[in-house]
Amino acid sequence: MALQHFSSRLLLGLGIAFTLIACERNRMEMKASTVGIDNSTAENMFTDMFNVVDNVSSSTPGIREEEFGCIDTIVVDSTGFPRTVVIDFGNDYCIGNDGRVRNGQIHVTYTGRYRETGTIITMTTANYSVNGYRVEGVHTVTNLGTTIQGQLVYSVEVNGEITSPDSSWSTTWQSNRTRTWIEGQSTPTIWDDVYSITGTTSGINRNDIYFDASIMVPLRAEVSCRWIVSGAVMIQPEGMAIRIVDFGNGECNNGITVTVNGQATAYGTE
Repeated sequence: MALQHFSSRLLLGLGIAFTLIACERNRMEMKASTVGIDNSTAENMFTDMFNVVDNVSSSTPGIREEEFGCIDTIVVDSTGFPRTVVIDFGNDYCIGNDGRVRNGQIHVTYTGRYRETGTIITMTTANYSVNGYRVEGVHTVTNLGTTIQGQLVYSVEVNGEITSPDSSWSTTWQSNRTRTWIEGQSTPTIWDDVYSITGTTSGINRNDIYFDASIMVPLRAEVSCRWIVSGAVMIQPEGMAIRIVDFGNGECNNGITVTVNGQATAYGTE
C-alpha cells in the first residue's frame, strides 16, 4: 500500500512537472512568435534606407532628389574627404512618391562613386523614421565590383535598431549581406532597379528572444515596391523551433507567411 501511494505521488509530481515544462515552452514560443515579423520589418526598413541613399548617390551628374520626393534639403560637402551628404526629410508628414512618410536625417559618407569598385558608403541616422518607425544604426555598403555577367555586387552590413511608432517595443538587428544589382543598372531611372540579396542576420526581437537567420532563397528587392517581393528566410530563435519566412511570389505587398512545425500563418509587415 505504501509503495502504491508513493507511486501515485510520483506520477502526480511528474505530471505537474511536465505540465509546467510544457507551459514554459508554450510561453517562450509565444515570445518568439514575432521574430519573423520583427526580422522582416527591419529588413524592409534598412532596405528602404539603402534605396534612398542609392538614389542620391547616383553615378550620373547631379542629385535626383525628386525620385522619392519629400526631401527638404540635401547638404553636400565636397571639400573634405571622404565626401559627406546629409539627406534631410524635415519633420513634417509629407507622403513620398512611394507612399512612405519619412522624417529626420540620413548622414552619408562616400569614399568614391556608388558604381566604382572599392567605394565604401556609410549611413547613419539622426531622428530618422519611416511611417513612424524609428530607424537607428549604422549601415555600410561596399562596392565589390562586378560579376562575370557585369552585375554590380555590394557588401551590406547593418548594426541597427527599429522602434515601433508608439515606442512600446523595439528590436535590434545585425546583418551581413550581399546585394547583386540584377536589373536596371543601365537605365537613368531608379524605379526599374532590382537587387538580389543573400546572407545572414541576427538580432533580438521585441520580447528579448535572440535569433539567427539565413536567406534560403535570395530575396528580391525592387525599388518600385516598398517591400521585399519574394524569397525565403530561415530563422532560428535560441532554443526553439525553426521558422521559415516566405516573402511571396513576386507581388508587391506587405504579406509574409511564417511556418513553424509545419503550421503556416500569414502576417503583414511594415
